[in-house]
Order: sequence, then C-alpha cells, then structure tokens
Amino acid sequence: MHNAKGLLGRIVRDKLWRFGYRRSLCSLKLTSEDLDYQVLVEGSGCSRTAILNRPPALNALTTHMGYRLQKLYKNWEEDPNIGFVMMKGSGRAFCAGGDIVSLYHLRTRGSPDAIREFFSSLYSFIYLLGTYLKPHVAILNGVTMGGGTGVSIPGTFRVATDRTIFATPETIIGFHPDAGASFNLSHLPGRLGEYLGLTGLKLSGAEMLACGLATHYIRSEEVPVMEEQLKKLLTDDPSVVESCLEKCAEVAHPEKTGVIRRIDLLEKCFSHDTVEEIIDSLVSFFTNDSASMTISVTRSNSVLGHQEIEASRRKDTWCITTLRRLKESSPLSLKVALRSIREGRLQTLDQCLIREYRMSLQGLIGPMSGNFCEGVRARLIDKDEAPKWDPPSLEKVSEDMVDDYFCALTPTEPDLDLPVKLRESI
Repeated sequence: MHNAKGLLGRIVRDKLWRFGYRRSLCSLKLTSEDLDYQVLVEGSGCSRTAILNRPPALNALTTHMGYRLQKLYKNWEEDPNIGFVMMKGSGRAFCAGGDIVSLYHLRTRGSPDAIREFFSSLYSFIYLLGTYLKPHVAILNGVTMGGGTGVSIPGTFRVATDRTIFATPETIIGFHPDAGASFNLSHLPGRLGEYLGLTGLKLSGAEMLACGLATHYIRSEEVPVMEEQLKKLLTDDPSVVESCLEKCAEVAHPEKTGVIRRIDLLEKCFSHDTVEEIIDSLVSFFTNDSASMTISVTRSNSVLGHQEIEASRRKDTWCITTLRRLKESSPLSLKVALRSIREGRLQTLDQCLIREYRMSLQGLIGPMSGNFCEGVRARLIDKDEAPKWDPPSLEKVSEDMVDDYFCALTPTEPDLDLPVKLRESI
C-alpha cells in the first residue's frame, strides 16, 4: 500500500510538472486535489509554511493559488496553536508573478469573468497578507517579480539572498505595475519607485535590503539553517521571530555601480511630472548638453534612440540601459505606471488594490487591452521582441487614454470587494 501511494504521488508530481511547464489552466484536466499541489504546506511546532509549487513556471500564480492561499492563511490566523507563518517557493524562484500566459489565453478566448476572478483572488490575498495578525516571513530565495512581490512585501519580514532577483517588469509587456506595486514602490526612498516601475529593471537581494524592500539578508546556502532555527520557535511574538532572523542575517553590500548608489540622480531625473520630462532629464544629465533639452524626447522612438546614442557617447552603461528600457516599453504603460505610483504615495494599501483592480481589468479586457496581448505575444509567445504598441509613441498617448485606464470598465462594474471594515489597512 505504501509503495502504491508513492507511485501515485510520483504520477501526480509528474503531471503537475507538465502542468507547470505549460503554464495554462486549460492544458491539463486537473482535479481540485491536484491543483492543491500548487501550494504545499509544511508544519513544524507552532509555525506553518506555504510553499508555492509550480517550479517549471517559476511558481507563477494562478487563480486557484490565490484562493488556496486565502483559505490557508485565514485558517492559520484563527488557529491559536499557530504562532507565525512563512512562505517560500520551490526550485529557483520565489515567484515570478501572475501567470500572464494563462491570462493571455483567457483574453484571446474571450473569458472576462475568469480574468476578473484571477485578479480578485490574488488581490484579496494580498490585502489579507497586508493586514495579517500574525508574524509573516517571506523567504525570497530566487526570482521575485510582479505578483511575487505582491504576495511577500506586505508581510512582516522579507528575507532576501544572493539569489534574489527583484523586478516589476509590467510596462515591458504593455501592462502596469500591479498586485499592490503602486503602494510598495511609492514608499521606497526618493524616486526609486518611479525608476523601478517605469523601467522594470532588476534589484539584487543586497539592493532590496538597502532600500527596505527586504528586512534581512542571508546567503542562499544558509537558508536551510535559518529555516530550521525558525521552525524551533514556539512564539507568536514578532520580536522573537525578528531576533531569530537577525542571528542568521548577514551584512549585504550593494554593488558600487548599482542604482542604489544613484538615489540623488533618481531624485533629479524621476521627480518630474511627465515621462517626457524624465527622459529629457536623464539625457541632459549624462550628455551635459543644453541643446539636448530642446529635443522633444518623447515625440518618437527615433528621437529616444538619438538620446540613447548621446548617452552611449558618454559610455554610461546605466543610462544606456535605462533609456533603452524606456524605449522598449509600452508608451501608454509608461504614463499609466507613473500616475499610478504617484497616486499610490497618497493612498492606503486597500485603496491602491481597489484602484489597481480597475486598472488591471482595463488593461486585460478594456479598449486598450491589445497592448497586453501584443506585449505577451512578443515577449513570451512568439518571442520576436518586436511588439507593436498602440499608441506607438509617447506623444500620441492622450490624457483621456490615461484617465480611462483608471476608470471602471462600465458605470455598473463592481469594485474589488475588500473587508476594509473588518481589517484595517496601512
């Protein structure tokens, strides 16, 4: 009997491995029990650990994972025998974000209700985590992007490692930084949030610690030791959990060439009101050429290409990379992302999530949803890296287009329903 169960377990794991690789809810007929393997559970003493378990898909989040996480976390919060909760990922990633390939297929098949359900399940869990009553430790040992930042940053503690790669790369696929990103990014030092949200460029684990996205840092090979120490704790006191983390933690030094060393520059360049002015400021700073300010950076991609060349003449790799990423991103997404982060600076987590829910529906099933489909097609489906954005340039993005992105799909479209009266947001 034991051998039969073991064989069945291997069959299920193989099935799920293929499921994870295909990254589509429709690619295999899976039962609810099978889907539960997307989030595994470990228990030790008075702690519980949720394990995101789609390693071939870098643990990309699905609707079912959002619901399962909600159910688990609510049960654990109500259980007096559980003191604190942890989350980690299987394989080489913590979580690469939402399963955008599945969303792409839902969009192309015309399944708006399934898209609504995806964002509702994920954002509701993020709110639950952001208002959680017990200490929470997210172990970010690997890729942590997009929605993966949403299901970790709102918690009490975030442990980064030398394997951590953080990014919010939504503008490169014609979307916007979501899953609470407008709240998380807007509360970073200076204008780092605008830089990360617009460019989607990466931070290391050491840089996450330096800017406050992570609370602790540890070498990846020491993670199992840290986990064992945490599992020995019998407490619900966050200060006890923190003391344990600090005993395991190490000093981290961001690279001298990294963006964390350029906070003052980000303040000068990314504090402007428009994307056009941000790009002009970047070029002006690095070329030290007053004539460059007379060039309208955003009138066309060819002009932006000219400014990229100007930066190249100064041999500043960081500037070249930043300008190139802005050039490659969706013009509409850039303007939407900037406004979203600026609004997030003045809003609570629940307000950001409710607004982002509207924006996400606009981005997936609204009039401008073609950008998301085109971005995913170009980056992940056909992989030709040549998306045709609509509008194709910043100068053609009207204020009305940006305004529409922040509205409900219809006057009667219900907002995201969060338990704000029961769970107070930050």
